[in-house]
Amino acid sequence: MNKTIRRASVFCLLLVLALLVRVTWVQAYQGQALADDKNNRRNLIGQYENPLGNIIVGGKPITGSTNTGGKDFAYKRTYTDGPLYAPVTGYSSQAFGSSMLEGVYKDILNGSDSRLKTIMDTLTNKRGSPGNVVTTIDEDVQKAAYDALKGKQGSAVAIDPATGAILAVVNNPSFDPGTIAGAGEADQKAWEALSADKGKAMENTALRKPQAPGSTFKLVTLAAAIENGLVTDIDTPTATPGDYTIPGTRTRLGSEASDATCNNASPRTALRYSCNNVFAEFAHKLGQDKMRAMAEKLGFNVVQKVPVWTSPTSRYPEKKMSVDQVAQTGIGQFDVQATPLQMAMVTAAIENGGKLVSPYEVSEVTDSNGNVLESFKNPKSQQVMSSKTAAMIRAAMITVATEGGGRPAQVAGAEVGGKTGTAQRGVNNSLDPLAWFTSYGKLNGKQIAVAIVVENSDTDRSEIGGGKLAAPVAKKMMQAWLK
Repeated sequence: MNKTIRRASVFCLLLVLALLVRVTWVQAYQGQALADDKNNRRNLIGQYENPLGNIIVGGKPITGSTNTGGKDFAYKRTYTDGPLYAPVTGYSSQAFGSSMLEGVYKDILNGSDSRLKTIMDTLTNKRGSPGNVVTTIDEDVQKAAYDALKGKQGSAVAIDPATGAILAVVNNPSFDPGTIAGAGEADQKAWEALSADKGKAMENTALRKPQAPGSTFKLVTLAAAIENGLVTDIDTPTATPGDYTIPGTRTRLGSEASDATCNNASPRTALRYSCNNVFAEFAHKLGQDKMRAMAEKLGFNVVQKVPVWTSPTSRYPEKKMSVDQVAQTGIGQFDVQATPLQMAMVTAAIENGGKLVSPYEVSEVTDSNGNVLESFKNPKSQQVMSSKTAAMIRAAMITVATEGGGRPAQVAGAEVGGKTGTAQRGVNNSLDPLAWFTSYGKLNGKQIAVAIVVENSDTDRSEIGGGKLAAPVAKKMMQAWLK
């Protein structure tokens, strides 16, 4: 054989061998990675080639699918009462991906989860029949909060303290996920409009936007004071002067109530009138470590998974603070941050005898026939304070709801305990304060814990307060559950 031909043949053989090795490598070792790659358009097409499974509220689907008549995307997602449930469902978009439960359970809803596949599906590498996601959301509580927040910018969360089931997650403003479900020009314009507002309507403030909780955090401070023996009776005067100076400073700390009202006030009276002096002094005497320990037991500094991740977390400062800063944390200021979910968890633990049940938003994941693939109905729980401590705080919260700023939250026939909060924000308090309210209600064996924050409203700044703006929302939510 000619030497040149022989060399060319060997070279070609090496190229063929290299090609075979590469093909084998791609198919055997990289095949799944390439199939799962987010840039693989075939996955996106496959996701929408059939109707998706549904997200269920109260036994009824709040999602659906409609035939588009398109070649690539045969179906697109539809939503029932989209703005009402958007903080729960999130969106499933052909152009912009997915979020919230649509994102967490994407594989269940599009049929690609291996648990949905039959033997034949596995052999033919086909998707299974889409499954469903059953939520814990209560339609009546969700709608009550949504309607009550109209005209306000804010958010609300409700929890069943005994089970940890999340009954409502509401944001206002909200958005209709159906307007961005497709990949057309109208969907692009809707996305741009939402993005132009910095995505505020799509921001899940109820679960993911921690803010200063103001005086609602006094429930945590009181719990720490009782658990550490600083308070043994909620009706014993505290010997804290009404004309109070923040430790380590010359700054006087006032309250909405007069100095005379808050002078030497008992814990019950201090909670009723939201006396800053008493709770700042509690935090000062307890110190940062004991305050943080109580906060962390109640969920601060911990990322929750409900199953949507709640990061960034509600926070109690971990860095070393000065004595004046520690005192300020006692009234929910300085660097203390909380979401409505977090404050609802605090109140739920107090109502539930000091036991905090981990909150959850999905009760079951099922296949298309309703067979349960995964259940979340028995979450873990932890005794975060003694039942005696919880009972003492409840007694003080009842006084707030019957004689203090929480009276607008009263529900006929029910035991209601609450705490108002007004949190300063902005440089030199340049922004309107946050109006908070958290409460529990129980009647005829049913119980509920709620937390609401109102960020903006058409209320005059001098009239902004948790009792006036947020407590009426709490009342509507509790009524819807306890009826």
